Amino acid sequence: MYQRILVPVDGSATSERGLREAIRLARLTHADLRLIHVIDELSFAIGIDSCGYYAGELLDLLRANGADILRQATEQVRAQGVPVSSVLYENLEKTVQQRVIDEAGEWRADLIVLGTHGRRGVRRLALGSSAERILRSAPVPVLLVRAPEDGA
Repeated sequence: MYQRILVPVDGSATSERGLREAIRLARLTHADLRLIHVIDELSFAIGIDSCGYYAGELLDLLRANGADILRQATEQVRAQGVPVSSVLYENLEKTVQQRVIDEAGEWRADLIVLGTHGRRGVRRLALGSSAERILRSAPVPVLLVRAPEDGA
């Protein structure tokens, strides 16, 4: 069964649903969780363009936010008695999907659990699907946890 479960977290409600399911699975299988948060080039570029930050200020803000997301998620996992580790990546040369796939291989994950919005049609084409790209390229099984229709 699954002994090493990788869980990308970004602080969204959808990510939270994925984390809750990963905790549930880990408790059933006595698995360890690895939480990963990625500061990616797109978030960095959007932040500079839309907020007028200097690059150094924005990167510091993204690091602090990522560390806080990981801290909160780690506390949630530990409260359930599940062994957990976490890693924060500044990933300005790879996509988030590539970093998640690389981490799955390097950490020797048995499963990746992630939340997905479950977009379809034009919205999916316009926004792309990180989850789908991970699903198609992952070296291990992927469990997609859909957000409810209201997006919560």
